Amino acid sequence: MFKTRELQAFDAYMRLGGMKLTAEHLDMSQPMVSRLLSSLEKKAGFELFQRKRNRLAPTAEAFRFHQTVMHHLAGLRNLEQEASAIASGQVGHLVIAAQPVFCDTFLLDALSHFRKEHPQATVQIADVGMAEMLRMISEQRCDLAFGITLNAEAFGGEALSLAHCEAKCILPKGHALEDIEDIPLPRLRREMFIDLSQGSPLRRRIDLMMETIQVHRTIAAELRTIHGIVRLVERGEGIAIVDPVAHQLLDLELVSVHRLIPSITWDIAQFVPHGRPLSTVGQAFAAGVANEIARLKQAGVVT
Repeated sequence: MFKTRELQAFDAYMRLGGMKLTAEHLDMSQPMVSRLLSSLEKKAGFELFQRKRNRLAPTAEAFRFHQTVMHHLAGLRNLEQEASAIASGQVGHLVIAAQPVFCDTFLLDALSHFRKEHPQATVQIADVGMAEMLRMISEQRCDLAFGITLNAEAFGGEALSLAHCEAKCILPKGHALEDIEDIPLPRLRREMFIDLSQGSPLRRRIDLMMETIQVHRTIAAELRTIHGIVRLVERGEGIAIVDPVAHQLLDLELVSVHRLIPSITWDIAQFVPHGRPLSTVGQAFAAGVANEIARLKQAGVVT
């Protein structure tokens, strides 16, 4: 088995053409270089050098062998660079599953900062509902996921709570309830709602609470993304109950934001599939998301 040091000594001698220069280049003694070359020649099984007047003259076979050695050493250097890049989180590929509201808000900022610090890494963000996100976790089709807290153990994942959320009611400017800071849910009985599509966790929570207080809602429109809901409320097409991180999408000259009584709360959670530890690049992305959540907390959007 050839040793890397033997190949390096051979490569240096072939390029520099002398024992002294090779020894200086490799920072070793000339006798050590001579021993490395002799060992390599013995392992190669053919003559690499002809000894002439205390000088080693490469054979034709040595020149041919040197071409292969150069490719091998270049591959080793690339391997070392790749390992270093992986260790520092500079390269890699991530698949992130997340609910649409997070894809429209803080994940965009997290991704932007991440790309600046890790330009060689690639990220695929899957904009999915909660049910599909849990399937991706269970089937280990993602590295990270961001949703609301659920019993992740049942889906083969581990959950880490990132922030506490309280739903907000958004009204178009000039609405009759605009001056009420905390709006009781029964006061929304006659309102036209712009809602998330059925099946979303927040929609189910709102429907359940409205049924509990026996309030029948009139739904003017249903949309999959919070971005579309916000735009319709800004146009005066109805009101909406939204995730607080939607604050990043609001034009406060067109809408007003209110708390609800009773409150509707949940936690934002980070999920990691069981048995699939985060890579260095995954840890870097998770740290970036944590930084964005910290900014939302500082702004009072979440707690």
